[in-house]
Amino acid sequence: MKTLALLLPFLSLNCFAEEENHDKGFSIGLGLGSMYTGIGGNLSLMSEYDLKYVSIGCVEYSSRFGSTCGFGAGWTKTDLFDFDSNKHGFGVYISLVGHESYVGYTSTTEGVKAYFHDDDIYGAGISYTYFMNGINQSGTTFGASIHATNASVESKYGGFLQVGYQF
Repeated sequence: MKTLALLLPFLSLNCFAEEENHDKGFSIGLGLGSMYTGIGGNLSLMSEYDLKYVSIGCVEYSSRFGSTCGFGAGWTKTDLFDFDSNKHGFGVYISLVGHESYVGYTSTTEGVKAYFHDDDIYGAGISYTYFMNGINQSGTTFGASIHATNASVESKYGGFLQVGYQF
């Protein structure tokens, strides 16, 4: 039974793997960046020129406060500009991008009262991804992204560097 549990991730990857030339299908990716909601993975629907994905990952970890993990989604296209290949992807995404905690104060008729604010930060942004073997092939990805957030105290803008592998 333990052996089956250890083989499950490999069986799952093989279920989504197709032949070398993907016309249209599914892909699983692992990595760091906006396509992976921090450090995590994604499940993608891909074609020759685009990739739509949902991702799950962690954007923060602290031994004192724990981890901040969540979901994201995005769409990357390689035919927006006149390139000779499908390796240069430009995309949009929404994702968990951080966490904020702070103490605030409010005045009441009874005096000043403190309140604790603790929320996840979400962002919407644009990205550039370079697919080493093309968007519809298994291979390494590199990229960068910038996003605007719903943060109250933290920075309203941020970004990710990206490195990953799409299977």
